[in-house]
Amino acid sequence: MGQAATLPCRKGGTYVSELYECFRKFLNECPSGLITLHEFRRHFCNGTAGKESVEYAEQIFRTLDNNGDGVVDFREYVTAISMLIEGTTVEKLRWSFKLYDKDKDGAITRSEMLEIMQAVYKMSVAACLTKPDPLTAEECTNRIFVRLDKDNNAIISQEEFIEGALNDEWIREMLECDPKTVKMERSLKGNAVL
Repeated sequence: MGQAATLPCRKGGTYVSELYECFRKFLNECPSGLITLHEFRRHFCNGTAGKESVEYAEQIFRTLDNNGDGVVDFREYVTAISMLIEGTTVEKLRWSFKLYDKDKDGAITRSEMLEIMQAVYKMSVAACLTKPDPLTAEECTNRIFVRLDKDNNAIISQEEFIEGALNDEWIREMLECDPKTVKMERSLKGNAVL
């Protein structure tokens, strides 16, 4: 997949030309104009931590697939990348909420958060993106729930998620999607997309 993770950045060129280049690279890697879960998983895992990033890749794919049709088209892809690179903190947190809300019911359960935390932790350590955190995925999940679940109903609403992350730097750093953690350095064709 191509170097779309750096686009559409408005430095060193016009937005339209950068968008065109992003589209050209996208089509080079995905001639049909669509990315399937299998293709995304293969490219993502080849560029990050291999099999250690499969679970995280699958959830990112589901979050990118806004209409739920099982494929990510260029529009879905570039919209998410643009927002993750240039979006506000609140926009990034909304996207992160969708990532953690695996069943898309508008709330994050402890088990949903733990599954994503475990996948991110495993991938990050395997890819040497971060030092092993002294807290386990379970401890991070528990700490986040204590701080964010204000009404103690065992779920985190999008409002609790965003408000809590905005008011707590540690939580914001844990939950806000950072494109650097999903940047691929290579792919089968020598380019990288996400």
